[in-house]
Amino acid sequence: MRSLEGKTLFITGASRGIGKAIALRAARDGANVVVAAKTTEPHPKLEGTIFTAAEEIEAAGGRALPVKVDIRSEEDVDAAVAQAVETFGGIDICINNASAISLTPTLQTEMKRYDLMHQINTRGTFLVSQRCLPHLLKAENPHILNLSPPLNMEERWFAPHVAYTMAKFGMSMCVLGMAGEFREQGVGVNALWPRTTIATAAVRNLLGGEEMCRASRTPDIMGEAAWYILTRPSRECTGNFFIDDEVMASEGITDLTPYAVDPEAELFPDFFV
Repeated sequence: MRSLEGKTLFITGASRGIGKAIALRAARDGANVVVAAKTTEPHPKLEGTIFTAAEEIEAAGGRALPVKVDIRSEEDVDAAVAQAVETFGGIDICINNASAISLTPTLQTEMKRYDLMHQINTRGTFLVSQRCLPHLLKAENPHILNLSPPLNMEERWFAPHVAYTMAKFGMSMCVLGMAGEFREQGVGVNALWPRTTIATAAVRNLLGGEEMCRASRTPDIMGEAAWYILTRPSRECTGNFFIDDEVMASEGITDLTPYAVDPEAELFPDFFV
């Protein structure tokens, strides 16, 4: 019987979107979720805070620990990991979901935006994984899951927004390296990426507005796909760059209509796939 009951998940960016969807799916099993994110006050354009997410997680059947964390800060991450271990007794799963995006070409990319993407996406993922690993190495079925794309060194993925692509591929390079480094110790390290755009605040506010959201799938498909990965034996499931619909198909689920925002709309393919 596959379940995340009693498992502790440390999820960055879990106050909304894909991170929250993964948290809620785990909560339905009775998991413990560390909501590690920055939003503590309601934002006019971004739904949810660490506290509202924690309430939803507990309503779904899980236990939640909301912690304000800027993953650029070693002190914040150290404090959050320590609080997680003190509260729940350990960490079984690390989800690197927090990310910054700016789909700008080279001449339009301000260096502060470049730095933000690399500090959050690549450096933040490395830092959070590094600090969780001592606890993961003690866990029964430890997983790291990065929300990042398959590594594909083709010009077309870099040319439109090289700074962003480098930052996201940095997360994927963490998968490649850490999967190899910790394979013998039994830590499963994988990436998950969507086939289509996902109806999140980033899509709505930064990319294509309501029109693109209608041509997207809901975050629930990512929550479900993540659950299938995280309930697999970590020693047998590592070093993979998973795509959500392929994970679902491998579990016998091919009708993905329930995850469409608008079942009549033609789905918009995601970047990097």
